[in-house]
Amino acid sequence: MRLIKIPFSKGSLGKSEGCKYGPDKIAELTKEFWFSEDKTLPVFDVEQIGVDQNNISLTHDNIFKKISEIKTNFIALGGDHSITYSTFKAFAQNFKNPGIIVFDAHPDLMPPNNLDHETYLRKLIEDGIVKKENVILIALRNWDDEEYKYIQNNRLKVYPMKNICMEGIANICDAVMSVAKDFDGLYLSLDIDSVDPAFAPGTGFTEPAGLASRELFYFIHRIKLLKNLKAIDIVEVNPEKDFNDMTSRLAAKLCVEFY
Repeated sequence: MRLIKIPFSKGSLGKSEGCKYGPDKIAELTKEFWFSEDKTLPVFDVEQIGVDQNNISLTHDNIFKKISEIKTNFIALGGDHSITYSTFKAFAQNFKNPGIIVFDAHPDLMPPNNLDHETYLRKLIEDGIVKKENVILIALRNWDDEEYKYIQNNRLKVYPMKNICMEGIANICDAVMSVAKDFDGLYLSLDIDSVDPAFAPGTGFTEPAGLASRELFYFIHRIKLLKNLKAIDIVEVNPEKDFNDMTSRLAAKLCVEFY
């Protein structure tokens, strides 16, 4: 499995500069796991994409070119969530009907005047890179009024934390997989703030009442059974805000379980 480090943080709008240190920390901690829970020994080929914290356009060009070469079967480590725009854009070239599942506390659907971590997903939709019906959002629990209107007007598939708790995680996962199985290429984007800050304090936006880490792994262990899952990213891990490497270690375990 190729582990692609993208240590870029300028898409965080100055709110989480430390997430540029996430990729190195996560990659380092993967070495501390002997086996996955499926008794698989993970072996990663680690690479890094060149970034320029002062040049967003150049950075995204570099991301797009590198992922276009790799195509599929990778885990990209951010960095802030804006990297998903270029990683998914490059990934989507290989499929007629690509789709994306996003775990996030926030929908990231603000008007895309610029490319950043609050706008990347709406920009993917409005640039025609992914169909709006092929977007699935999980674990939302805080959004702007503008984002809520966009969700409603475009009938996006959204599974907020309240619904997960009220309807049951197994039922929500069934619903997600019943849609995602029909994409010819499935991409999974995992913002670590989808997890409750009790389990993942090291991120720029700590939103209470999120997923327990074990609940996230329930989703992961089931979604990885889908044969069309071809690429993953893990973003918004900020070691500068972490406690005892809890968040970085959780992200490292996610890499191991996806192996």
